[in-house]
Formats: sequence, structure tokens, C-alpha cells
Amino acid sequence: MALIGIDGSGKTTQAYRLAEALTAAGHPAAYHRNAGGRRWLGRVAHRLGRPDALSLLGRDGMLLVESVLRWLAIAMTLLGGLCTGRVAVMDRYAACQYASLRAHGGHRWERMIRAAYRLFPRPQLTFLLTVEPTEAYRRIERRGTDHESLGFLAAADLAYRTLPEYPTFVPVDAALPAEDLAREIREHLNAWLAAGNEPTATAPAGAATPVTELVPLQARP
Repeated sequence: MALIGIDGSGKTTQAYRLAEALTAAGHPAAYHRNAGGRRWLGRVAHRLGRPDALSLLGRDGMLLVESVLRWLAIAMTLLGGLCTGRVAVMDRYAACQYASLRAHGGHRWERMIRAAYRLFPRPQLTFLLTVEPTEAYRRIERRGTDHESLGFLAAADLAYRTLPEYPTFVPVDAALPAEDLAREIREHLNAWLAAGNEPTATAPAGAATPVTELVPLQARP
């Protein structure tokens, strides 16, 4: 299962809570953060006297390094799932990289990156945390650990909504207080479980797509 959305939407908090909810429901789950390394690259850039990773590597260089680092993170998660048998709750997944490419204007790399990420199985459920870019910007500035421009957040929000995978996402309102948002995600999860679906342990890279269709609960009969 995966949680995706623009920075500041609350993915990390809710991914932890979803893993806890699955475990409490009798489906042992583990949280995994599939970061692309942009925050780490930003720190490296600062030490080298550059303002950010973009100025250090250039747009194409940053997007390629980010794509490789996220690919490796996801691959490690999938391999780890083989050992533990736990359901993997992904904080970011392949769709996040596709959105990042589009938001940064790296469309020419998307076909190649998609070919590399096609090895990964499709999540049984993908929650898209939606929030206004202005609210996401306010949250990022308040936490003070990194920075994103409002323009980039708006571009990323549009990128998620224009991905071909968008109709398969389950949108949830990330403007809600964290407790209310967690409750809404649990309600979607419980309805999905009640429909007879079973969360499965992470499949290896290159494995067949799970039988369960990834359809928003709103679209289910």
C-alpha cells in the first residue's frame, strides 16, 4: 500500500498510522520511506556552497540521481518484504517520481524512468493525500527542516492530477486534522477489507501485478 502526494501533505505521519492500523487489524505491516534523497542532496549542496541540489547537479542531473536513489529505496523495501512477510506501507512510491519529473519539467526522461520502475508491482491501494499548495507551503515553512517554493508545490499538485494512474488513486483530504485524516483512511481501508480483499506481503520486483484491482472505493459498487 502506498501514500503519495505533494510535500507537506502529511504522507509520513499517515503512513505510520496506516501501518499501525493494518497491524491492529491482524495484518502485520511495516512502514517504509522511499525517499529520493533530495533533502540529503540539499545538505551536501549547502556544504559545498550551493543553495540547493538543483544548483549543484543541474535539473537533469538532479532528476536522474533522485530517480536512481528512489528506485534503490523501493527495491530494498521489496527485497526486505520477502524476508519479513509483512505488508509494506510505502511513504512515496513510483508515482511520486513520475510527478517529480513532470513538476521539474523533466518530461523527456519520463519514458525511460517508467521503464525502469515497471519492475515494481502496483500497490493494492494507493492513497493520494490532497492539500492546497498554499497550505502545504505553510506546513513546510513551519517545520523548518527544508524548503519548497509555492510554484513547485503547485506544479507537483498538477502533476499528480495529470498522471495516467490518477483514476486508480484513492483521494483523501489532507487538509483535515491528522486524527480526522487517519480516521478517513482507516474507513477506506476497512471498507476495502470488508469487500473481501486481503493485503498481501510485498511481492518481489518483476512479480505479477496483484489480482485485486486498484480502484478508488468511491467507484466500488
